[in-house]
Amino acid sequence: MAEFSRVDSSSSSHTMDKSITLPPDEIFRNLENAKRFAIDIGGSLTKLAYYSTVQHKVAKVRSFDHSAKVIIDKLYEISVQEEVTARLHFIKFENAYIETCLDFIKDHLVNTETKVIKATGGGAHKFKELIERKLGLKVDKEDEMTCLIKGCNFVLRNIPHEAFVYAKHADSEFRFQTTHPDIFPYLLVNIGSGVSIVKVESEDKFERIGGSSIGGGTFWGLGALLTKTKRFDELLQLASKGQHTSVDMLVKDIYGGSYGSLGLTGDLIASSFGKSATADKEFSKEDMAKSLLHMISNDIGQLACLYAKLHNLSRVYFGGFFIRGHPVTMHTITYSINFFTKGEVQALFLRHEGYLGAIGAFLKGAEEDNPNQYSWGENYAGSSGLMSVSPDMYPMQRARSGTFDMLEMDRLERQLVNLPLLQDASSYIPDTVDLTEDAQAREYWLYCFEEALDGVVKRAVASQPDMPEAAERAEKFRQKYRHKLQTLRHQPFAYGSLTVRSLLDTREHCLNEFNFPDPYSKIKQRENDIALKYYQKAVKSMEKLSWEERQFALVRGVLAGNVFDWGAKALKIIIVSSLVERPWLVDSYDQWLERLKGPPHKCALFFVDNSGVDIILGVMPFVRELLSRGTEVVLASNSGPALNDVTNGELQILTERIAAMDPVIHIYAPGEILDVHTPDSLPLLFPSRLDKVLAMVVRERQTDLVIIEGMGRAIHTNYYAMLSCESLKMAVIKNSWLADRLGGKLFSVVFKYEVPADKADEDSALLTPS
Repeated sequence: MAEFSRVDSSSSSHTMDKSITLPPDEIFRNLENAKRFAIDIGGSLTKLAYYSTVQHKVAKVRSFDHSAKVIIDKLYEISVQEEVTARLHFIKFENAYIETCLDFIKDHLVNTETKVIKATGGGAHKFKELIERKLGLKVDKEDEMTCLIKGCNFVLRNIPHEAFVYAKHADSEFRFQTTHPDIFPYLLVNIGSGVSIVKVESEDKFERIGGSSIGGGTFWGLGALLTKTKRFDELLQLASKGQHTSVDMLVKDIYGGSYGSLGLTGDLIASSFGKSATADKEFSKEDMAKSLLHMISNDIGQLACLYAKLHNLSRVYFGGFFIRGHPVTMHTITYSINFFTKGEVQALFLRHEGYLGAIGAFLKGAEEDNPNQYSWGENYAGSSGLMSVSPDMYPMQRARSGTFDMLEMDRLERQLVNLPLLQDASSYIPDTVDLTEDAQAREYWLYCFEEALDGVVKRAVASQPDMPEAAERAEKFRQKYRHKLQTLRHQPFAYGSLTVRSLLDTREHCLNEFNFPDPYSKIKQRENDIALKYYQKAVKSMEKLSWEERQFALVRGVLAGNVFDWGAKALKIIIVSSLVERPWLVDSYDQWLERLKGPPHKCALFFVDNSGVDIILGVMPFVRELLSRGTEVVLASNSGPALNDVTNGELQILTERIAAMDPVIHIYAPGEILDVHTPDSLPLLFPSRLDKVLAMVVRERQTDLVIIEGMGRAIHTNYYAMLSCESLKMAVIKNSWLADRLGGKLFSVVFKYEVPADKADEDSALLTPS
């Protein structure tokens, strides 16, 4: 196995760090297709960025020609094709490794079209000659602050749980924030050697509105004089063990307690290092380092608060060398901000703060391709994730600070935006349970995903019977995903808030990594073919019912179809015991029925779920009824495969086939059924990251009803989502733990019809006699 040697900066010779053995091809991935390099070199860390094209397999479906004389049993054929997508790679490592890394890149760089490497950071000048000599690329230096802002804008726009609040004494030290749809304006407090305070108003408009010479360099320099400790990280370690009250003079040391008339508690620092002038004793290095850290953090915090108030800004992000994810610095900054603003402003930190300069430098070099016209998503399979460096909470992780961290981001097919129908996009939280903060729930779901792993591996191999190497790739998938689960057990905050959604997302990324684009494709194909044979019979049976009986039967059809993947026996139990007997766990059916007696909706947006019985015998008859009422219907499905969910390609073929069989669907389908896709490959729904085309359709068609079906989309996510129009959430709870958590039992029914308060008031006014 290849390994990277670490250069000892105190010597001209190369010394090998025996504790670090890494396969370089797992760090500098896809280097053979790399182009457009950028580098950000700080005082101790180097961040490298490059763009590559990644070839991976995708499952495609193509409809058979059913007008031909040859009888074909199957509705469509499945083929696996090669597709090329763009990926951004960011790697962070200590400067001590820079020469060895440059040698590896030089030996493996195939693309000779690359002539320039964009560079930023204080070390760009120092290492300029080495980079040009090793790589044969011209170093083009970019403004450090411009790169920092561009990088910050990029991660805030593309990574949903990028920002977090640090809470040292909470059950979860990282509390991730929902990124506001409009990321501007915000205040960026960059703490390097000094402090720069920057107001960012748009993508290209920012201004340094203040700063201070008292910053990270001050802490390092004074700390070195006081403690004789030269390394920055060691100084922080000393501070984490110290007691500042031994050195600082507190309010109670002067007044014997609190100073009530001024609102000062006795434990507040009245004078940093105040006791050192009068006490006749030696102070420990730890105590002096802690006092110094508090002094500088409090000064920066107060300065940031004053500028935030002066410019009326509520979002304040902190970054720079002084932060670097260290819990001690984040805690002291957080305390300072809370104190000076009385809790009105939160100190926000960034998961990928260390990459901002490299991301910005890369974006400057790629302006001709305009990367910002696309949306990007973090690839969990190739990203290290956030780690805790708190020595008391996760002592084993300290060793990792000397290794390599990676971030990968894939370009998405469509630009993503918020669903316009969210009542308040800034406060929208998609997930019902946050596993980062709920330890019991986290352990349960991690166990579930580990237990399901063997089944996923078998299904992946079975989906590619003609590929003899599938078993080997599936085993690599197993190892990688199991490792990710183990990482998340110890670092649940690694990729932002841990949820069932993110566990599924990570699994899909790992499956794609090893070229298993759709393990359920053949199962879905078979279920679609079978269900389609019963469509006309199901519709005719519905037509025989009275109007009121039909409405209930249609709802039961959606609910029953959504659990068909549990097998016929379970389905029979559910139909008999759960779907007929009311009241359900959540039961708004009577209100829904009353609404149907009124005027039709203009347009219904229906987020569909499973293939087979669900979409064909459950959803389509329900859609048929809406169409008959004069309601347009937009069907939204995943662009990529996830479990047995119907994909956009499959849905288009199914809709066309059903329209050919059903005169009602045929009449309305061309103008009033529209298949659009959501960008996910997940059996869940995230309305704050939806296809821009879908958002436009929603506006143009004046959508006034949103229907969400299935446990993943309506319960795991969006259970508490508030929309600005009427909404209908339908699901059967197929997990006993989740049912118990929501106060029900296995196979409990959720039928949640909601009307926003303002619309309910309007309807009430219309019904009130004058």
